[in-house]
Amino acid sequence: MSATTPTPRSLGWVDDIETATVDNTNFRAVLFTGTHLQLTVMSLAAGENIGWEMHDHLDQFLRVERGRGTLKLGRSADEVAEEHEVSDDWAAIIPAGTWHDVVNDGDGELKLYSVYAPPDHPDGTVHATKADAETDEAEDSPHDHHAEEPDT
Repeated sequence: MSATTPTPRSLGWVDDIETATVDNTNFRAVLFTGTHLQLTVMSLAAGENIGWEMHDHLDQFLRVERGRGTLKLGRSADEVAEEHEVSDDWAAIIPAGTWHDVVNDGDGELKLYSVYAPPDHPDGTVHATKADAETDEAEDSPHDHHAEEPDT
């Protein structure tokens, strides 16, 4: 079975999530999209971040498989209210309406996966780089949920 594609016989997505996450070389790749949730994997280069964003219509679960970073949370686009160090095996739940970002503070790649409920990206989305993701979202996104990160 592929780490990125469900088998045609599978009714859902069944695979080794750690391997799928660690082997991913794309900034973002959607592995599964269901009616009510979506699974994506991400790889952040050293010093890279996801981007200060907020999803008003969904909750998000994040889990770090490998690497070290900082999770930033805020109540508004203008405020980072909390910062949390995260590393291998750490997880976080980001409630709808919460501004957030993950910054790779390590020397190597930060590998994580995310579960969105409901789905956030078109099924099959692959963004090789953060620039690809930003371009795609600017052109196709039905919602604007990004802002410049406030100074901390």
